[in-house]
Amino acid sequence: MNKKYFEYFIYALCFFIVFVAVFGSYFTPYDPNEIDLANKFAQNSALNIFGTDHLGRDIFSRILAGAKISILSTFATIVLIIVLGTIVGFIAGFGNAKLDNLLMRICDVFMCFPTIVLALFFVGILGTGLVNVIIAIAMTHWAWYARIIRSIVLKLKNTEYVLVSKLCGSSNFWIFKKHFAKPILMQLLVLSSLDIGHIMLHISGLSLLGLGVKAPQSEWGIMIADTKDYILTHYELVLYPGIAMLVVIVAFNILGDILRDKFDNNIKEDAHG
Repeated sequence: MNKKYFEYFIYALCFFIVFVAVFGSYFTPYDPNEIDLANKFAQNSALNIFGTDHLGRDIFSRILAGAKISILSTFATIVLIIVLGTIVGFIAGFGNAKLDNLLMRICDVFMCFPTIVLALFFVGILGTGLVNVIIAIAMTHWAWYARIIRSIVLKLKNTEYVLVSKLCGSSNFWIFKKHFAKPILMQLLVLSSLDIGHIMLHISGLSLLGLGVKAPQSEWGIMIADTKDYILTHYELVLYPGIAMLVVIVAFNILGDILRDKFDNNIKEDAHG
């Protein structure tokens, strides 16, 4: 496949994934939580494209409905991470040395623990539930983004056009918008695209442990948790939500690689003024 057409395919696939996440629940052929024990473990058919699970619920409907929770919660987590990381990273890089040192030591504390252990710690403090899981995961990842944003700011803060803006009395917000926003945004687009799969697996993993989404909600992680006992006899119950996560992860990882290739030269040019 031609490289250009492959890129267009990835863009279209990612757009389709987002579309399904936002509107997929409106196209479910059945109520994703409707129990029909008389129809449990039904095979693939025109009525049930992916069959039914151990409670007779339509798997295809649950995959579509679960996309909203699985994907949008991942995006919400990424946005929260970006906001926290950008604020801390910019303040650290643009502020004085003492503040920079303090913020970076705080980052070091967060970065020295495995993210899953730190996420479990925050969930233990905040309590279970999807919102608390999103906050907990964001609290375990913001430091990495802050470090990267700080490095960009440090490269740009002493360039001539930034120094001239300071001498002219421009506000920090105007300086950020004019000189820092573009290179930071390009870097964040690449980082967040590559991080989507990692964050999605974190959310699904915590749901699998019973700390995130609760049954009977049709989130992909909880779908796997609900049906793991049947993996030897009805492996498709775990296979379909697993494939759904795999498609999303691979698509956005490739998107991140494409964006990195496109933006890399621009980021280097902006970093060197």
